[in-house]
Amino acid sequence: MPTRREPNSKTAGALPPLFALIIASGAFAQFPPTESGPAGPARAIAPVDLTGQWVAVISEDWRWRMVTPARGDFPSIPMNLDAQLLAEAWEPAADEAAGEACKAYGAPGLMRGPTRLRIEWLDDNTLQLESDYGMQTRLFHFDGVPEEGANTWQGVSTAEWIMAGASGFGSMKSVTTRLRPGYLRKNGVPYSDRTVFTEYWDVHVQDNGDQYLVVTNTVEDPVYLQLPWITAIHFRKEDDVSRWDPTPCDARF
Repeated sequence: MPTRREPNSKTAGALPPLFALIIASGAFAQFPPTESGPAGPARAIAPVDLTGQWVAVISEDWRWRMVTPARGDFPSIPMNLDAQLLAEAWEPAADEAAGEACKAYGAPGLMRGPTRLRIEWLDDNTLQLESDYGMQTRLFHFDGVPEEGANTWQGVSTAEWIMAGASGFGSMKSVTTRLRPGYLRKNGVPYSDRTVFTEYWDVHVQDNGDQYLVVTNTVEDPVYLQLPWITAIHFRKEDDVSRWDPTPCDARF
């Protein structure tokens, strides 16, 4: 199927530092710090600045992230038999007819798409993320969330600052639940409404001043996954905000 978006022009040059980021972020996810940040409004005490516009750097899994894979092309995801049977029956026309073209744009699938993100503070304790890919909005709540409400594509995300001891290094940890069932991969790999999506958000600054956002995430789904699925995805900060290109959900491309 056709490419949704051309890869970023700086992707090739960014590969060497990104390799180091993959190693660092993977270690951080496996052995995350347990010390919470200081008390106070989240915006005022933030140990890392996540705000701004970020573009996805597709340096791995290109054929599954930049184009819609063929039916049955789903290696690397620890699916169980029920998930495999559903994925093999994937039919985008059926999703379109049911008004569910956004099934691949729920939080666990959205973050691996060819997207740009805009992150800003909505208020002192709520961080807002917008994607141009699928025109989705995620909210990260540092002060608790409503106890009731219907499941949605982006679910409900709680957030906290995590500090790495006395080093001063910090990151954001978010946990997303109450998700509407959707796809982990565009070609119908399912996740259920019992999914827990945990993310660690880190910013790395290169010697030349370039900033990279590394999001190490874990998808846990007792319905469709045999094991937690752990990946690290990367974004580069953009000064040129004119490249923002909102496009609606699309079940095929």
